[in-house]
Amino acid sequence: MQQALRNMKVVDLSQVLAGPYCTMVLGDLGADVIKVEKYPNGDDSRTMGPYVDKESYSFMAANRNKRGIRLNIKEEAGRKVLLELVKRADVFIENFRPGTVKKMGIDYETLREINPGLIYCSISGYGQTGPYSQKGGYDIMAQGFSGLMSMTGEKGGRPVKNGIAIHDIAAGVTAIYSILAAYIHKLQTGEGQYIDISLVDSGLAWTVWESAAYFGAGEVARANGSAHRVSAPYQGFETRNGHILVGAGNQKLWEKFCRQVIEREDLIDDPRFLTNTDRVNHLEELEQIIQEVLRTKDSEYWLAKLDEAGVPGGPIYSYDQTLNDPQILAREMVLEYEHPLAGKIKGLGFPAKMSKTPGQIRRPAPLLGQHTVEVLKELNYTDEEIQALRENNII
Repeated sequence: MQQALRNMKVVDLSQVLAGPYCTMVLGDLGADVIKVEKYPNGDDSRTMGPYVDKESYSFMAANRNKRGIRLNIKEEAGRKVLLELVKRADVFIENFRPGTVKKMGIDYETLREINPGLIYCSISGYGQTGPYSQKGGYDIMAQGFSGLMSMTGEKGGRPVKNGIAIHDIAAGVTAIYSILAAYIHKLQTGEGQYIDISLVDSGLAWTVWESAAYFGAGEVARANGSAHRVSAPYQGFETRNGHILVGAGNQKLWEKFCRQVIEREDLIDDPRFLTNTDRVNHLEELEQIIQEVLRTKDSEYWLAKLDEAGVPGGPIYSYDQTLNDPQILAREMVLEYEHPLAGKIKGLGFPAKMSKTPGQIRRPAPLLGQHTVEVLKELNYTDEEIQALRENNII
């Protein structure tokens, strides 16, 4: 099968997670991604374990479907190689602190002079503008700044970081759809453009219900455990042997839950719980009543009852349980493929199942500098020139 982005050429100077996640997905969809790693040690994520045969699994997880070169762009000869790559590229991605690329002579204004159709994407903590643009920003700072940590965790507890690097991934996803939109524009007009992605902005854009509560009623979202802010019961509960989730998110499901699952039909006419708004306003009382019932039997019993009644529910898995569940495996969300040093490795599959242009694993993550000579040959460098670059610590 052909892939949708088979003609897209990407030069990727990003590292760690947000940018690499973006370019990995572009590569999954067929783009030719050349990952340019700094000389001599490469992407910082190569220092993050666990390791298989000295190769970082963290690096491998976010860098499949890319060719890799190691290049010293602080030297003029290295910068010249990079500019040759840019001349042939559709997309250029970097995640330096704002202002750094200008000093290096690889900013958008400079690169569009040699490639007017270039789509140039910058990813940073706070964005290229605003009073905090010069601040360094990692995912955890973005979680704190966006308010996410203040609304995560148990009620009355201290702020808690989300279990994943959610702002990094949000920025990566925002970069993906922005690049694809810019690429469509380029195909239609031939014009490139500049894309400014911020970790803070990207994660903040996902706080849809929380912004509605604030703009609509002045309510400030607080940590609420697993409970939903505007729907009840829609949360986790303890059972006799574990925890489950209940999603009785509308009136019909609420009544089914009362009648067929917990067998408390009296709650339907209880004035505290007549409507969804009533249930949200009396959430603590509702939680206590439901919790007393669910603690009497095992999770498996209640999950079967929820399924039988047609009320959404599910387990609260540990991550190892998730990756071994038959639904996950049937959807091919765990894939196995070969790495030249690590051997057979496993990685996450493609979340979008596309009938005509599906994602494919065409190559594992590159070894450090693995494709340097191959790429230089494509740029018409001779063996002698390549050897000179090597001797001068450019590659």
